Amino acid sequence: MFSKSIILSLIMLLVACKSTQPPSYQKDKEPEYRTEYNGVEGMAQQQKDQNYLMSKELTEKCTNAKINLAIAETEKKASEINKQKELIKSMCI
Repeated sequence: MFSKSIILSLIMLLVACKSTQPPSYQKDKEPEYRTEYNGVEGMAQQQKDQNYLMSKELTEKCTNAKINLAIAETEKKASEINKQKELIKSMCI
């Protein structure tokens, strides 16, 4: 009887521990707003989010450089045109 109660207690303890683990990451939020990552799955998601955010930032910088190039061309500013072309070469894939 005593051994059955120990086994039952251990099973209940394991179930209770499993139910209190936090989620691996905040699935209901966009990558820009996630702040908590837990466990292996959370770390993998954090890496994916960081790659996504870096790619997004690079795309935005590329777009801004193209817009600034168009503005510089309409204003016929040679130095600004060269600067924007260099930025486009380095940021746009």
